[in-house]
Parts: sequence; C-alpha cells; structure tokens
Amino acid sequence: MARLEGKTAIITGAGTGIGRAAGELFAAKGANVVLADIDGPAVEETAARIAAAGGRAMAITCDITEEASVAALMARAIDGFGRIDVLYNNAGGSSREDGPVTEVALEEFWRTLRLDLYGTVLCSRLAIPHIVAAGGGAVVNTGSMVAAYGRQGAHSYTAAKGGITSLTRAMAAEYAAQGVRVNAVAPGITRSPRVEARLAEGRIRQSDLDRHRLGLPEPIDIAQAALFLASDAARRITGHVLPVDSGMTAF
Repeated sequence: MARLEGKTAIITGAGTGIGRAAGELFAAKGANVVLADIDGPAVEETAARIAAAGGRAMAITCDITEEASVAALMARAIDGFGRIDVLYNNAGGSSREDGPVTEVALEEFWRTLRLDLYGTVLCSRLAIPHIVAAGGGAVVNTGSMVAAYGRQGAHSYTAAKGGITSLTRAMAAEYAAQGVRVNAVAPGITRSPRVEARLAEGRIRQSDLDRHRLGLPEPIDIAQAALFLASDAARRITGHVLPVDSGMTAF
C-alpha cells in the first residue's frame, strides 16, 4: 500500500489541478506537504483545504525558474518539517503560443524550456542534497505523452518533455547509490481547469481525445501514480516513465 507517513514531500505547481490533487492525496496518506506555486492565493487555498481535512501543509509562493526562490522553498521546508524525502516536480505546462520550430517565437521556446525543463533541473538540484541527508527518498518528475510520439504543433513543449524523460533516466543512474529514486509520470490530456477551458473553446483536437481509450484522466489519476512512485511501494523502481494516458501512446 502506498503510504507516506513520517515523510515530507515538496509538490510544485500545487495551486490547482494535478498539483492540488497530489497535495491533498499525499497529506491524506500521512505526508507533511510543502506546497509551492507562483500563484500565492491558489496555493494558500490548497493548504487550507488540506488543513481542514486534518492534514499538515505549508504553502509557499515560489517561482521555480528563479534560483533564489527555489532555495527559499527548500529552506522553509527544512525549517518547517526538518527534512525532505520527496520532490514532485509537477509545475509546468504548454501554452497556446507554442508551435512548429519554423513558426514558434524563440522567446516562447525559451520560456517553455525554462519553466518545464530548467524548473525541474533547478528544483532537483537544490532538493536532492536534502533527500540524501534524510537517508534517501524519491524524485517524481512530470513528463508527457507528447514525448512518446511525433506531436505536431507544440515543438517547444515536446522538446522540454523529451528532455525531462532523458533527464529522469540520467538522474536515476546518478543518484541510486545515494538512495534516491527518480521516476516520472507522463500524463495524457488531463481534466485540469486549464484543459477544461481549452475543451470548452474547442482547442483540443478530437483525434487526440479519441485516442484516450479509457476517457480523459482526472487530476487524481495522475496524483495516484505520483503517490505510488513517491512511496516505498515503488522502492525497487527507478529510471522509468509511467504513462497515465488511457492507452493513448500504447496503440
């Protein structure tokens, strides 16, 4: 059974969607959760929901693309709970300004890589020494199904998520000897508030929706996968990417 009693977990992008679902789930499974998001009021609301349910949560406004902000996040986690056992690099996302390499603005390309890939690198860089000091633990990155096939029209996001897939394997090999497992979850099109807005606007291709044979995942579906990889139930699993995409990339 996937449990996190006695562990402290940092979850980025915890203000809404998958991050909020993960924060509530991790807390329900016994973790002290450190919730980070660039949207301060949203992450405070997540923490309040967890506290109302009897969980232990700390909300921190954080920009994962800024080293000083991430360093402050780690310091506050240590000050508040004394240790870091789990890092869930959930923050990131695509934007409507993305496009093919011949069309996308270079500023958008670098913005996407800075948020999705560099943000993952920066949080991992500053959290892993604390995880090692705690005796080992887990890093869960957020990949995407777009890294598994030739996704058209979103080359910046695809490049960033492909980088996360390769980074996950390299980090797993690097830190296994120090007791740190590194895996990733690769969501399909997930019914987060942002995706719901795109669905309402008709901005998601029907062909992509149809490839989700079991229906679109909900945020809790992704959170459950992250919980498994973060917990001791996955203690012999490292260097893998777990798709939660309703079979989209399997057929």
